[in-house]
Amino acid sequence: MNVPKRAAMVGLGGQATNDHLPGLAQCHLAELAGVCDVDADRVAAAADAHQVPGFTSVERLLQEVRPDFVIAAVPHHAGQQIVAACAEAGVHVLKEKPFATDPHEAAELAGLCDKSGIELMVTVQRRFHPVYAVGLQLLERIGAPYLVEGRYTFHCPDPAAGWRGRAKLAGGGCLADMGYHLIDLLLWYLGLPDRVLADTSTAAASGAEYDAEDTALVHLAYDRGLYGSLLVSRSAGPKSERLAITGPHGTLTVERGTVRLLDPGGQVVESLLREPQRPCSPAVQIDRFCRVLDGTAPNPSGPAAHLPHAAFLAAAYASATTNRPADPKEFLV
Repeated sequence: MNVPKRAAMVGLGGQATNDHLPGLAQCHLAELAGVCDVDADRVAAAADAHQVPGFTSVERLLQEVRPDFVIAAVPHHAGQQIVAACAEAGVHVLKEKPFATDPHEAAELAGLCDKSGIELMVTVQRRFHPVYAVGLQLLERIGAPYLVEGRYTFHCPDPAAGWRGRAKLAGGGCLADMGYHLIDLLLWYLGLPDRVLADTSTAAASGAEYDAEDTALVHLAYDRGLYGSLLVSRSAGPKSERLAITGPHGTLTVERGTVRLLDPGGQVVESLLREPQRPCSPAVQIDRFCRVLDGTAPNPSGPAAHLPHAAFLAAAYASATTNRPADPKEFLV
């Protein structure tokens, strides 16, 4: 029987308490060995609840607990510091998205991981969900795509709240945060666009002070004749997530838990419905990362794979500032 790998949770916000800590409780290949957060009260509560040591310093955690890997679920601007500390200690990292706040940070982190020899995997859950894998397999059935439409929306009562309302801390607004999942799916299925033209808005909460966009619209163009758009909003309900790709032989639609293949007239040809996963998605990701560390599975979401994501975001934000199309490839570092 394999000895479970020892994992430490760094960052004890909602992502940790709602996803990663329950995921660790349900996974098969890892166990919680320590927790860390800058908030001492959060640390005390989590350490007591899970009966593990707690720390307010990641360096002390790494030194005293010596985990096999860290799950980093911290505000976007703090991610580089956590990865750097783990690289220094030779500890692997399962990192919440986004990989980085800009292309230069992404390149620095990729180089740091390569130099230190640590594995880093970004948590993009859809790559571990069978519906999205089936979607990729069905994509060839529609022929050469010429249209892509993506949408990811939900209603956040206060888009100005916390660090997510500050572009400097978050690396952007809804596009860099929740939109990262839609961008990952787009790049996984179709690759990096040749041009993007973006507009962003901070108009959802009148009178509130925030500069991280609550809504973004990105037009996409590929030189091979594929065009489309992504709409992302954390102010416009109801909650929805959908990607539709159309070719001469039909349309592929992927939503949460459902993939459909439609004929050119819009009639369903084939579909797959997947009920919510048990164990939960974070548990699946954690177990996969353990297999990556054992060398029995490839890393599907490593640093090099996320350099295009940072370039896409940089191009979109540059376009929104200049009101001109931008080529994401020019932002690859």
